Amino acid sequence: MPAERPTKAATPGVRKSMQSNKGRDTKPELALRRAVHALGLRYRVSARPIPTLRRTADLVFTRAKVAVFIDGCFWHGCPAHHTKSATNAAYWSEKVATNRSRDAETTRLLTEAGWTVIRIWEHEDPIEAATRVAVAVRSTY
Repeated sequence: MPAERPTKAATPGVRKSMQSNKGRDTKPELALRRAVHALGLRYRVSARPIPTLRRTADLVFTRAKVAVFIDGCFWHGCPAHHTKSATNAAYWSEKVATNRSRDAETTRLLTEAGWTVIRIWEHEDPIEAATRVAVAVRSTY
């Protein structure tokens, strides 16, 4: 039987902090979008690459079948920058492991459906990341 997950934040401060986390339009996402747009590419924002699959990519190039995900270092367990939470460590460890598992499944499902999946860490240089995206998109034309 899996360990029981806490249903409430440890403190009101943690709750407030968690509620302020954005699901889209984060600084790394906006920086990448600006850089990709400057390269002349147009895309859909926060869209499902496959409508029947309940997974949303940060940038979607429908004709080229390229889906871009910008992964946060804490939330997705970046090998270089992920830090363990001091409070409720077991919960957060399980949460990050679940996110990583879902990321791998999403990549697999999209790849099997003929999509190119690009995963970018939030700490990556947006210009370099945009160049990777542009190469992938333009290679399909």
